[in-house]
Amino acid sequence: QVQLVESGGGLAQAGGSLSLFCAASGVVRSSDLMGWYRQGPGKEREMVAVIADDIPSYADSVKGRFTISRNNYKNTVSLHMNSLKVEDTAVYYCNVQWRGSNYWGQGTQVTVSS
Repeated sequence: QVQLVESGGGLAQAGGSLSLFCAASGVVRSSDLMGWYRQGPGKEREMVAVIADDIPSYADSVKGRFTISRNNYKNTVSLHMNSLKVEDTAVYYCNVQWRGSNYWGQGTQVTVSS
C-alpha cells in the first residue's frame, strides 16, 4: 500500500509560478511511474507530467512551462509551474503506479486568476 501526501498549490496570477510537492509512503522504485494529473471544472482528469527512471513526460499544454522532478531516495515528486495560465486552474492530484495499482493523493487546488 502507498499513501501520497500533497502540499503546495494555492492562488496565483496569470504569468506567475507555483510549486506542488508529493511525498509517498512505502517503497516506491525509481521505475514506478509517478506524477501529476489535474481535473479542471467540468473536465475529465488529465495527465500533466509523469516521470520514471528519471525520464519525464509532459502534456503538450504544459511543455516548456512546467517541470517535474523526483527524489527517489525520499520518495518525493514535485511539479514546478511557471508562466501559469487561467486554464491551468484545476485540482491537481499526485499519482503513483505501484505493483499494478494506481494510488492517488487527496488533491490540491491550483487557481490562476487573470
